[in-house]
Amino acid sequence: MYELIQVSENNYYIQSPAKIGLVKISESEVCLIDSGSDKDAGRKVRQILDKNNWKLRAIYVTHSNADHIGGCKYLQAQTGCKIFAPGIECAFTKFPVLEPSFLFGAYPPKELRHKFLMAQESKAEYLTAETLAEGMEIIPLPGHFFDMVGFRTADGIVYLADCLSSRETLEKYRIGFIYDIAAYLDTLEKVKAMQAKLFIPAHAEACESIVELAQYNIDTVNEIADKILDLCEKGLQFEALLKKLFDEYSLQMNFEQYVLVGSTVKSYLAWLKDSGKLSASFENNELIWRKV
Repeated sequence: MYELIQVSENNYYIQSPAKIGLVKISESEVCLIDSGSDKDAGRKVRQILDKNNWKLRAIYVTHSNADHIGGCKYLQAQTGCKIFAPGIECAFTKFPVLEPSFLFGAYPPKELRHKFLMAQESKAEYLTAETLAEGMEIIPLPGHFFDMVGFRTADGIVYLADCLSSRETLEKYRIGFIYDIAAYLDTLEKVKAMQAKLFIPAHAEACESIVELAQYNIDTVNEIADKILDLCEKGLQFEALLKKLFDEYSLQMNFEQYVLVGSTVKSYLAWLKDSGKLSASFENNELIWRKV
């Protein structure tokens, strides 16, 4: 873990729970794509930088989930690097309590205020094309989170952030976190059409062809949507639906899974309602979701 893997003349990634991209800007300067999950991850990245005599110029954040920005504060304090994050992700990076608050829908209990859902605050600036290192390009990848992006480098390497999950992860958990289902599916269709020398997803193996994995992610989303429609045949309240999904996929309920899976299921409900496949009605002071 935290092994530096070179994939082209100027491109690397650091093998970690959420892969960290590293791009050489010059012989002595590099930038990172994300920063790992916490201070310990940042410390291990710093050791890699020191071993190679590299100066860290910037961290480019793909999105503001804690496992991608957790090392930002430490690395910024140690190196003085700039941190750039896209759109709404910049606000979440500067004010990380927004993530558990968004997931819970209110001020989060202490069971959600920890490093896995709430990184430490760091001084982030808005990511724009002008803030990028020469030869890098921003790739919009909305869906998994608000304004998530990936990056294409001059070497033809594409860093895909969390726009898809590995087959193993989906087979184990089935319901991966998604903020906007329609945008997620649209992003995956665009990813299928991309060309690159190498694709580096944060939570799947680096590969030269991404089409098969992207399609598997699309198929899984459609499977979950069909399952929700089937369960709502006679009408269900959200909590009852959530329990049935946890039971169906042998998931274990706790605070983290309640908000992560629960938020995703609500996103499915919104998408299915907006597409005319579900109705929502208030009955006896309960919101009931019913297949149309």
